[in-house]
Amino acid sequence: MITVYGIPNCDTVKKARAWLAEQGLEYRFHDFKKAGVPEAQLDDWLERFGWETAINRRGTSWRRLPAEDREAMDATRAREAALANPSLIKRPVAEHDGNTLIGFAADDWQEALA
Repeated sequence: MITVYGIPNCDTVKKARAWLAEQGLEYRFHDFKKAGVPEAQLDDWLERFGWETAINRRGTSWRRLPAEDREAMDATRAREAALANPSLIKRPVAEHDGNTLIGFAADDWQEALA
């Protein structure tokens, strides 16, 4: 089963979910806002991809952080910030059979999930 993590009103999450529906792929959606961020998953994403990939540094949540927090960001601080504010996590994150994808690119998802 594919698990998609994100926030339902995120445009990129909407695109990814629409793509999954078009492909006829079943998935389980984990809403960060309602169900929280699974700490073990977050730890895995940070370890495998680095905080620079796992954290969305282009979004408004990032820009709202104080400059000193952004400048001092490291994996430990990124973990704490993401747990406190799940909107900081780059979305969507998809997991399936040991594959993890951060962000949505149809070609990458096709290769890994279909």
